[in-house]
Amino acid sequence: MKIQNKLFLILFSFSFLLVALLVFLMQWSIGKGMINYVNTKEIEALEPVVIELAKEYQIKNNWLSMKGRHGKFIRLVSKQLADSNFTSKQKSRSPEHLSFRRPPPMRPAEEQGRPPRNDFHEGRTPPPRENEAFYALLDHNKNLVVGKYIEEIEYSKTEVIVDDTIVGYFAVSKRNQLTQGYEVDFIEQQQYYLWIIALFVMSLVALVTLPLTRHLVEPLKLITQGMHKLTQGDYQQSINLNREDELGRLSRDYNELAHSLAENETTRKRWLANISHELRTPVAILRGELEAMLDGVRPLNKKNIASANDEVKHLQRLIDDLNLLTSADIGGMRYRKKNEELTQLMHSVIDTYHSYLNDAGIKLTTDIIDEKINVFIDKTRLCQSFENIINNAIKYSTATCFNISLSIENTNHSSNVLIKFEDNGVGVDDIHLSHLFEHLYRVEDSRNRKTGGSGLGLSICRHIVMAHQGEITAENSPLGGLAIIIKLPIV
Repeated sequence: MKIQNKLFLILFSFSFLLVALLVFLMQWSIGKGMINYVNTKEIEALEPVVIELAKEYQIKNNWLSMKGRHGKFIRLVSKQLADSNFTSKQKSRSPEHLSFRRPPPMRPAEEQGRPPRNDFHEGRTPPPRENEAFYALLDHNKNLVVGKYIEEIEYSKTEVIVDDTIVGYFAVSKRNQLTQGYEVDFIEQQQYYLWIIALFVMSLVALVTLPLTRHLVEPLKLITQGMHKLTQGDYQQSINLNREDELGRLSRDYNELAHSLAENETTRKRWLANISHELRTPVAILRGELEAMLDGVRPLNKKNIASANDEVKHLQRLIDDLNLLTSADIGGMRYRKKNEELTQLMHSVIDTYHSYLNDAGIKLTTDIIDEKINVFIDKTRLCQSFENIINNAIKYSTATCFNISLSIENTNHSSNVLIKFEDNGVGVDDIHLSHLFEHLYRVEDSRNRKTGGSGLGLSICRHIVMAHQGEITAENSPLGGLAIIIKLPIV
């Protein structure tokens, strides 16, 4: 089942249950309210009976005039019910339904001398007939004087007061339900209207739920179709949802994912093409030299063998760099980090490469702050990145000046150390700066095209710096060449 149909069924079913529950509760409330209303109106209609009973009590200041006189009591109640017009409205409790009727004729069993069937256990009062009315007069101790009083039935008791003294109670059995009369017609009419309203509400719910589920599910359909295309290798599909909710955020995340996958695919293809090119070049040279010596075109001497060996070394360095970079990509490069004092480490690096730069005809200048800086690093790996940067400057930049600086950058949330390497050699156009740290990235007519560098050194540097929770960027130096900046967090 589609999610749209599931969502519609859930919303519609919940609405149906809620509406049905409300209808039943309202029916119950109206029924109970009407029963209470009828009971109250009956008590009001019989208030004159209480007055007459008080007058009867005043004759002898007791209830002897009423005790056992059922006919008199019933006539008093019946007369008042008839005078109040309450009886005509409440047929089910009219005087002829009072519980003081002539006993029914004998059954055939009694006529034949057999004992009558005992429908009820001895000592128990037979249950009242449905909606049967019971009226009783009780004395001030709530003892029965006249009428019918069953303890299992709930009564409304009205005080009979004489000279501000309670002398008795007039008890009227309460109704539990309505079976006849205009009140029943009213309740049935209200129930009919309630179900009509419920049907209208459910129709409205269905009309609202259908477009609502479509509105909620339609973006999911688009995203599902887009994800299917991603699995097929189509990364150009984009989803434009002008929404600010979770679905809109999901569509934007999808577009970011598609863009990242497209870039990764492009990078992968370029990576494979560059690797093929980088490996093919030294192999082709090596093969040509070996075939020339085998064919006798070139003599098999130490010089030609050394030339072939240089190509093998170049190929070995390329393979080592590729292996190192691949290890970094898959998280296989191991780091042994500990707290190090960076200022002292930088002085050691400067001492190591000072003569190396001088031999290359490059003047080294430094700007190192005189302050202890503690960083959590793998000294060997970080020095490896420094070596790659300095080698790039020596081999590819044609620089005559190289500067190393160390400074501290303080922000509101953290403190970082900035290590800057810059030269005055061949610069790089701004459009290429952000790509210098990509695998095998080459800039036409740039420093690394001059001697055929592999383009892997800066990529390795980026992985090492990122493993230290740092950042590495490239920019054009004020000296005229390239500046590489490494930012590391201070412990």
